[in-house]
Amino acid sequence: MLKQQRGFPGIVISGLRGGSGKTIISIGIISALTGQGKSIAPFKKGPDYIDAGWLALAAGHPCYNLDTFLIDQNQILKSFYSHTSNNQIAVIEGNRGLYDCIDTSGATSTAELAKLINAPVILCVDCTKATRTIAALVCGCLMFDPGLSIKGVILNRIAGPRHENILRKSIEQHCNVKVLGAVPKLKKDNFPERHMGLVPTHEHEWANQSVQAASDMANRYLDLNAITNLATQHTQLTTSSPPAITTRKTVSRVQNGIRIGIIKDSAFQFYYPENIEAIQAAGAELIYISPLTETSLPRIHALYIGGGFPETHANELSRNQEFRNQIKSLAQKGLPVYAECGGLMYLGKELVLDSKSYPMAGVLPVVFGFSRKPQGHGYTICFVDRENPYFDVGTTFRGHEFHYSKVLESHATNQDTVFSMKRGAGFQNGRDGLCYKNVLATYTHIHALSIPSWAKALVRNAKTWQKLMK
Repeated sequence: MLKQQRGFPGIVISGLRGGSGKTIISIGIISALTGQGKSIAPFKKGPDYIDAGWLALAAGHPCYNLDTFLIDQNQILKSFYSHTSNNQIAVIEGNRGLYDCIDTSGATSTAELAKLINAPVILCVDCTKATRTIAALVCGCLMFDPGLSIKGVILNRIAGPRHENILRKSIEQHCNVKVLGAVPKLKKDNFPERHMGLVPTHEHEWANQSVQAASDMANRYLDLNAITNLATQHTQLTTSSPPAITTRKTVSRVQNGIRIGIIKDSAFQFYYPENIEAIQAAGAELIYISPLTETSLPRIHALYIGGGFPETHANELSRNQEFRNQIKSLAQKGLPVYAECGGLMYLGKELVLDSKSYPMAGVLPVVFGFSRKPQGHGYTICFVDRENPYFDVGTTFRGHEFHYSKVLESHATNQDTVFSMKRGAGFQNGRDGLCYKNVLATYTHIHALSIPSWAKALVRNAKTWQKLMK
């Protein structure tokens, strides 16, 4: 049982828009405070794996997702308080702009999340080619929702001391909000970007050096004492309390030796920690596997293949023919396999890059190519209208998609898919969830807290497979 309390010491780092620099600022704050010996609980608002990976690296432990579109409020609060109980400060990175949302209500915005968890907001503002106007923008954010606690501003991409001085005086005079730091324009070498934002931490060996560079930035340009005090003082002064929430600590017990393989490496790295923990809580032992380094599958009873960038490793994945053939053979026999986005592509027949074809596992009769523009981007809502091993017919669930890949050739029909898309692009023809025997592969990424039945179904299918193989 979580006791009634006056919130938890924490801050929300937000911006006026995407690309304002809040990710690097958040990484820097987390890494710098961790370097001071503080235990930081990192969180990411919004459907994101890459930023969350960097935040986790900076904190030294998993970063959990607080997405109010995917997850209901009670589950958000349960997750937030259960993952902050052993930490001193929570640092939550918002997504997009502070008030941005999928509609005009603002219900799933970073601002509403900050109010839900009762945390003050620090605005990270890109000050490129602007001075006093920044104060007007900050004032606008303050007035837009008086119920939101915006308690500080970090100036980003300032041009020099004179620029900083005008900005500080303008904001503190007109907005009555303290400036907590001023960061100059930084070189991009330490944080390379790709079409989805910062590249995954797995993809370059110097990730730790990049985090250290962010820490150095925070120590040099941010008032870390004021930021720490802000989190603590807000908790002490607030008069609101979170609702009483009962949480049961789940003891993971492997049920009769159930082993679920997870393909996780630099090609497939997009997994919410909540999804992994849900599979464990359902009673499975996790076996991590990589087709980049291993030639065969170990003894497993089901397989989970997450998203990632198989296209950047197409040559290595293609050359590992033994691994590909084994997955195909086991899938044909009925091995339960659940795959998302990059996993969907790997289960296909081929990937075509720059007119060159790379054979994949061949479980699904689909050839994938790539576009310069996203082919699916944003939240999804799926309605299950056909029988499948993982979701009950009639279920509606929420997820998200982001992919540049597209279907070049497919022998799959609408009858082979089990979701109709109420929102989002999906696989093809307004549908998603390509099903073959006990394989289900989809462009939609799911979050286990949004649909708890998923992990239980995966383990249930694994038990069935285990019995058949005895």
